[in-house]
Amino acid sequence: MNKKYLLFGFIAAGTAVMLGAFGAHLLKDQLPSDQLQTFETAVRYQFYHAFALIVTGLLAEKFSSRYFIYAGNLFVAGIIFFSGSLYLLSTKNLLGIESWKFLGPVTPLGGLCFILAWFMLAAGIFKK
Repeated sequence: MNKKYLLFGFIAAGTAVMLGAFGAHLLKDQLPSDQLQTFETAVRYQFYHAFALIVTGLLAEKFSSRYFIYAGNLFVAGIIFFSGSLYLLSTKNLLGIESWKFLGPVTPLGGLCFILAWFMLAAGIFKK
């Protein structure tokens, strides 16, 4: 189970680097500044939580607790929902998905996953 979080964390960190470079070099002339800033926010949060996921995998290895499993799953969901929705929202004009109105509410759901994941880490440490 822990290996899954480490693997996803490393992949998320690597893709954050790739997406950050993509945004900085290819999208800077394609997107208005507010949309580019949204894209950069997605990259930044993906990076933060990729590292959090790696730490979660290491903690789960050291301390056997269901709270670390919950945290890992919530970090994965948060990266997908928060960063993923921001990537799509910021590039919706380029991708031709302007009609995808459901994306707006997905972003705070991802943020809630991040918040809950951090509290699950705290609970896991507190219980040990």
